[in-house]
Amino acid sequence: MASATLSMSSVSVSGFLAPICETRPCGAGLQASAVSFPTKKVFKTFSGLKAGVACESEASFFSHESNGLLWSSVSRSKAIENQQIEQKAGQIRASTFKVAILGAAGGIGQPLSLLIKMSPLISGLHLYDIANVKGVAADLSHCNTPAQVLDFTGPAELPNSLKGVNVVVIPAGVPRKPGMTRDDLFNINAGIVRTLVEAVADNCPNAFIQIISNPVNSTVPIAAEVLKQKGVYDPKKLFGVTTLDVVRANTFVAQKKNLRLIDVDVPVVGGHAGITILPLLSKTKPSVTFTQEEIKELTVRIQNAGTEVVEAKAGAGSATLSMAYAAARFVESSLRALDGDSDVYECSYIQSELTELPFFASRIKLGKQGVEAVIPSDLEGLTEYEQKALEALKPELKASIEKGIVFANKQAPAGTAA
Repeated sequence: MASATLSMSSVSVSGFLAPICETRPCGAGLQASAVSFPTKKVFKTFSGLKAGVACESEASFFSHESNGLLWSSVSRSKAIENQQIEQKAGQIRASTFKVAILGAAGGIGQPLSLLIKMSPLISGLHLYDIANVKGVAADLSHCNTPAQVLDFTGPAELPNSLKGVNVVVIPAGVPRKPGMTRDDLFNINAGIVRTLVEAVADNCPNAFIQIISNPVNSTVPIAAEVLKQKGVYDPKKLFGVTTLDVVRANTFVAQKKNLRLIDVDVPVVGGHAGITILPLLSKTKPSVTFTQEEIKELTVRIQNAGTEVVEAKAGAGSATLSMAYAAARFVESSLRALDGDSDVYECSYIQSELTELPFFASRIKLGKQGVEAVIPSDLEGLTEYEQKALEALKPELKASIEKGIVFANKQAPAGTAA
């Protein structure tokens, strides 16, 4: 959720130019969920990426400020740099968190690992998969960013991959293929998620757990049941990553209405499959008018965007790159919240009391302990189209939730592996 104009400057510490940014208030009294870099810590040495200065970007990476880390190096006089260090040094954030990616050698896992490796907020990146992860880790370890990369292969090494981790991201599973629905993925991916979450419960029960593996509408309830069985369930720390729906909605609306993408924010609620994905176009920021035909066209495209990519790749894969980008954005938001940023908002599929359904995707405020607040205002004052769509999605979402709960409470089938 990024809908603010940003003012960026930079601070140089041992060759690192760290962006110091401001976010301006956006609609409904909320601040945009863009990263600021206030902290109590200062880098002592860092020879990594450098940020551009005084820039306003049309694109975004993770969030707008982290996008600055990708800008080309800039030359600045030593006097200006020293002055900025003196003025802003207390605002530079050091890398302190560890992230584990379970399924790091896959189509989503590899680009996601790269994007997270670039974050200045992490000190350790643990990559786990059942095969082929050693090469991914070796490749990423050559990137000159602070995070130390460690690889872990196979079930025997899974526990160690989770030791001391703050955030666990799970993209593991099989991808969608042409003609395959998210429900077709269920029998394979449900078992994978259950096994991995069991390991999380045993080794880092206090970590934020972020589920990407489809079908998210079912795999998140599975994870919740597993954590309950282990006696460590904290609903504030379990998330279904639906950020891709928001990313797509923002992109498609900006294209349709010729808006600056950096300004656009469309909340997406419900679930993460087909008609359960409900973009609330009436809540778009900045305020914009849509015809009924545009509303229908945009809603259907956002709901079916995953299929659009699957078909375009003609059997060679699914939406891996955009999913990795969206997940990296959510991971970074989580890290900022863990580090004390009090102005972090994203949409996510969580245990919720916003509707009669036990799980529901909506806009949330993130804090050090996970979900700090659910934002109910997005479901107030819906249009007739949105209200009907909301009621229509509930039976399908309810069935997916129940399917996951039933699966989780069955005896684990023999031979289930991560």
